Amino acid sequence: MEHTEEVAVGRHPLGRLGRLSGRAFGAVPPPMLVVTGMISLQVGAAFAKQLFALAGPFGVSAIRLTFAALVLLLVWRPSPRMDRRTFLVVAGYGAVLAGMNASIYQAFERIPLGVAVTIEFLGPLSVAVFGSRRKLDVLWAVLAALGVLLLSRGEGGLDLVGVGCALLAAVFWACYIIMGAKLGDRTTGGGGLAVGMAVGAALVLPFGVVESNTALLRPEVLVVGLVVALMSSVIPYSMELEALRRIPPRVFGVLMSLEPAVAALAGLVVLREGLGALQWSAVCCVVIASIGATRSGQRG
Repeated sequence: MEHTEEVAVGRHPLGRLGRLSGRAFGAVPPPMLVVTGMISLQVGAAFAKQLFALAGPFGVSAIRLTFAALVLLLVWRPSPRMDRRTFLVVAGYGAVLAGMNASIYQAFERIPLGVAVTIEFLGPLSVAVFGSRRKLDVLWAVLAALGVLLLSRGEGGLDLVGVGCALLAAVFWACYIIMGAKLGDRTTGGGGLAVGMAVGAALVLPFGVVESNTALLRPEVLVVGLVVALMSSVIPYSMELEALRRIPPRVFGVLMSLEPAVAALAGLVVLREGLGALQWSAVCCVVIASIGATRSGQRG
């Protein structure tokens, strides 16, 4: 597959940093990239939820995407020259990022972190099941689905709007896996990711400004927002994009079965959202599914 995007790194120190980052990610096994990215994303999401009282979910989403876009643009310094098809893929990737971030933050505001991500996980699970050609992958997906079911049980009185937002985020997450694979095919390095993140930030920023007004300029919001951007966007999306270049989307989708457990643990540590015995059983199910999917992917 011909890569059509050029990244103008030159001799700029940040450009060299981008190349070094790409080489470093390339030396890490794809499963480790995915798991590390998930941990960073969900801990960042827990921190982001604490900002909702100050800036609102749209405002926090706008800060996250804007800071992430600025960091990635400075590091990768992508060239604006790309053919039409590549630009459409990059723009589509950015639109999916915007929808996924905005909708899941709306869900976080209304329902617990672990429950929201459990519902959102239906997106990658669907990609894994419908895209699988190996019976063993379906087995791991079924086990992961059992974990999702157990994790969500016992949560009564969920806000229906929050559930709807989480379901919408699930659709965007499925699209993100597909568009991420296309972006990996059409671009090299992190330049495409940087431009896509900028597109996503531009789409969400107007909603964030309307919702939070001047709260976006408060120093404490900006500082925490920068941390959230690094943990929830720059680090995980860079790792996931590199992983998607090296493993099929269906394997990636099954491997992401660990996501609800990571979210629940992040909610426990950062937000003090406790887990019961049934939820810990769910953690065991998704961990086993993740290990099985990794072993299956390596053999494949």
